[in-house]
Amino acid sequence: MIDKNRIPTHIAIIMDGNGRWAAKRGLPKMAGHNAGMLAMKEIVKASDILGVKYLTVYAFSTENWKRSQDEVGGIFKLVVKYVDSELAELHQNNVKVKILGDYRVVPKVAVDRLEKSLETTRNNTGLQFNIALNYGSRAEIVRAVNNIKRDVETGRLTEDIEITEEIISRYLYTGDENGNIPDPDLIIRTSGEERLSNFMLWQSAYSEFEFTDVLWPDFTPQEYEKLIEQYQKRDRRFGGRK
Repeated sequence: MIDKNRIPTHIAIIMDGNGRWAAKRGLPKMAGHNAGMLAMKEIVKASDILGVKYLTVYAFSTENWKRSQDEVGGIFKLVVKYVDSELAELHQNNVKVKILGDYRVVPKVAVDRLEKSLETTRNNTGLQFNIALNYGSRAEIVRAVNNIKRDVETGRLTEDIEITEEIISRYLYTGDENGNIPDPDLIIRTSGEERLSNFMLWQSAYSEFEFTDVLWPDFTPQEYEKLIEQYQKRDRRFGGRK
């Protein structure tokens, strides 16, 4: 039984398996992405009900641009569809939307919807729903280092400043610009793969991991709760001993 008093503060999910889900059914890849979007909708709701404070989903990586033009275009059409259909409910439920990644380079119609979601929900105080979009962790760290260098050159940081973990963390997408999002307590990956795929490399230093063979479109709130329950059985020591 899940302990409602020990819900992870921050859960991050690598949503994997849309293409395989569609292939198993003889459907086009976009059918899998559409089913995956519906699954994401249910997991956002479940997170809100459970009391998760931060939910981060890996929606589109910097490497995903290598996919076919049709698939990439279809994914961003789904972004538009999701915002159009869900923004009112997200706002009504006090969910705050944030984007992790360089989203301004995606198609303009998607940028417009994303910025509408950011503006509409910016004062909300409930679940913070982080969408990692055009996100890659190595690129995030390089960006942080370059921005620290820029701020030293412009005088915002002193030249003799000691670069610490705290300073680097502030300059990540999860840092100051998005309200200092805490590191994930739990990272979930679906579809049977067991790797990070350039996702939150810095932030996952002491995260717990749960892997499931379930393909993302079949990932239900019940499976989600099962993985949270498994997480709750672990003894997190953060490098220390008891």
